[in-house]
Amino acid sequence: MAGLVRGRRKAGAGAGEGANETWEIIKTLFWALLIALVLRVVLVQPYTIPSASMEPNLYEGDYIVVTKWSYGYSRHSAPFSPPLFEGRLLARAPARGDVIVFKTPLDNRTDLVKRLIGLPGDRIQVRNSELWLNGERVVRMPVPGAATDPRAMGEIYRETLPGGRSYLTQDYGPDGGLDDTDVYVVPEGHYFMMGDNRDNSSDSRVPVGAGGVGYLPEENLVGRARLVLVSWKPGASILKPWTWLNLNLDRIAKPLG
Repeated sequence: MAGLVRGRRKAGAGAGEGANETWEIIKTLFWALLIALVLRVVLVQPYTIPSASMEPNLYEGDYIVVTKWSYGYSRHSAPFSPPLFEGRLLARAPARGDVIVFKTPLDNRTDLVKRLIGLPGDRIQVRNSELWLNGERVVRMPVPGAATDPRAMGEIYRETLPGGRSYLTQDYGPDGGLDDTDVYVVPEGHYFMMGDNRDNSSDSRVPVGAGGVGYLPEENLVGRARLVLVSWKPGASILKPWTWLNLNLDRIAKPLG
């Protein structure tokens, strides 16, 4: 009888130890997920480029790193944009020329990446495919052979903003639907965004009601795109492990100007 009682105690102790181990695993997973969420909200977040609107600087398959602290935090800093508060905390003004990830005003959910061209109060216009800022033509010089990626199909130009910030743009000629526009005056608390692929980007030149970005509210800024971490060639997929090594080696750790 005594032996039976001791056996029951051992069995009970084993069940208790198993429950404790399970609870420890649950707690570990919880804290790991919480830390990952905090890092994603506060520090950095990766994004995959799904379109050609930022060629020749970003291509489909690029995996970019975005710093979340660059402009402070809004409800869009968190996954699913919960209505926790309005405006921005620890707000910092972005600089003209920054490559920025933001939530499109069309649905306040979809992430887009464009370049910041216009600050509040700026007057923006495109004439004959050339950018004009506050009545002055932005310097644009052709750069033959500048795009090393074979997917670059248009003419490549180096555009230089007032203050010296420069970057490459891609243009298919002066006959596109967005190559001649009215003057846009950027409202207070908003920004004017443009894709570097000037003839293949529904950006602030296109009203929100027509599927574009329109004037971007400050609250919709998510973070600044800093670099291309890795880049996969066309046809590679996370669902196809045999394609994971199909990398564009010349784009790994490529800074974004």
